[in-house]
Amino acid sequence: MKIPTLLSLFSTYLLVDSLNIEDNAGQFFSSGHTNNWAVLVCTSRFWFNYRHVANTLSVYRSVKRLGIPDSHIVLMLADDMACNHRNPKPATVFSHKNMELNVYGDDVEVDYRGYEVTVENFLRVLTGRLPPSTPRSKRLLSDDRSNILIYLTGHGGNGFLKFQDSEEISNVELADAFEQMWQKRRYNELLFIIDTCQGASMYERFYSPNLMALASSQVGEDSLSHQPDLAIGVHLMDRYTFYLLEFLEDIHPASKTNMNDLRSTGPRDHSSSPPPTLPHLTRSYNQNTSNPHSETQSNLNHCALTKAYYSR
Repeated sequence: MKIPTLLSLFSTYLLVDSLNIEDNAGQFFSSGHTNNWAVLVCTSRFWFNYRHVANTLSVYRSVKRLGIPDSHIVLMLADDMACNHRNPKPATVFSHKNMELNVYGDDVEVDYRGYEVTVENFLRVLTGRLPPSTPRSKRLLSDDRSNILIYLTGHGGNGFLKFQDSEEISNVELADAFEQMWQKRRYNELLFIIDTCQGASMYERFYSPNLMALASSQVGEDSLSHQPDLAIGVHLMDRYTFYLLEFLEDIHPASKTNMNDLRSTGPRDHSSSPPPTLPHLTRSYNQNTSNPHSETQSNLNHCALTKAYYSR
């Protein structure tokens, strides 16, 4: 079974290593992958959900550092914490209590903000079913050679994620949207990451190929907040995203990091959820292979999702 390097999603950054540029370029194009995209979504409003905006902006900053330009990022923020009247440091958002890095910065391009962040708009972005008047900056212009990162953060439950505290997207709707994307040749490979309570329930209904999913919590478990700031009365980030970013910020051009390394990111103690597993998805991923019950199927009892769901 082939475990992909995490840098396959960020190969623009990888190719800057001049010593290995020819080898890396050959690997990049031979995989059927020529471009990268990211859809980053904070679904929460209200000041007490500050951390969800900080989560999303921090991931946005990391994927830009790793080579995905703003033209290939769709950023959706349901609330503007930088300009909230409760913010003691206007026009800033911080994700660490040392307050050294303003993740809002001067170069953030928010494509959907406030009440534009709806279930309908999110699904339309994924499937490409947008009005003709929609500008390019609000579109996911991917194709069958695109690797896509989709990151969601907010409040959720068993089988749903809340948008704006007024509507929900279900795991069935999300699974069907990804299948539409596959049928319409809108991705080559897709990495789905969600930071919410009972996050693993959001990929229980996935049935499309070439998908990998990671969640901050299993069904029946809460996702934990992190980095409390007593001065402003909120947490600055969620725990899972904190360790995800710690992992991403450690990637450099010579990295050999793969998805098994990402899976083991963060502490494993009584207060954190173990990595979710979803063995039955292996058959879905391998639906076009000659022997879907080969090596991957034989290891199901010992494979985490990142290993069981991604195979060639």
